[in-house]
Amino acid sequence: MIAIQSPLEGTEHDFVQIKRVLEKQGFVLGGNWDYGSGSFDLNLDEENKVWLRLGFDVLRGNVDDQTEDNDASVKLTTPYVLRHLYREGNDPEAKARTVGALFDQFQAPVDPDAEVDGKWVDLAGEQLRRAEDQLLTAR
Repeated sequence: MIAIQSPLEGTEHDFVQIKRVLEKQGFVLGGNWDYGSGSFDLNLDEENKVWLRLGFDVLRGNVDDQTEDNDASVKLTTPYVLRHLYREGNDPEAKARTVGALFDQFQAPVDPDAEVDGKWVDLAGEQLRRAEDQLLTAR
């Protein structure tokens, strides 16, 4: 994980508005969100291993990814680029289980914080600048 300095850090935004702007640029609401914090994630590679993440803390209201009828306000944290390293092929520790298959569909990363090549940091920086331009002018 490599932090990227940004004027977005510490800025406050209406959740619905920032979600709309970032989704137009390809960001998605990260699956790790809850009612207190979360992130907007942008996939940087075709294998879904390298991501630009814009984290946020909820200041007021409730974040809801299913409706635009909310008054949540969020504060952005330090953006960063990260790389997940996954095992290629079959998982040697996998066990055949009918019920377990319903719950254990996805393998965890072998290294959730793998080294990030400089080209991805550069690309993340470019994408972050685009987001900054959109978000800072929309204020």
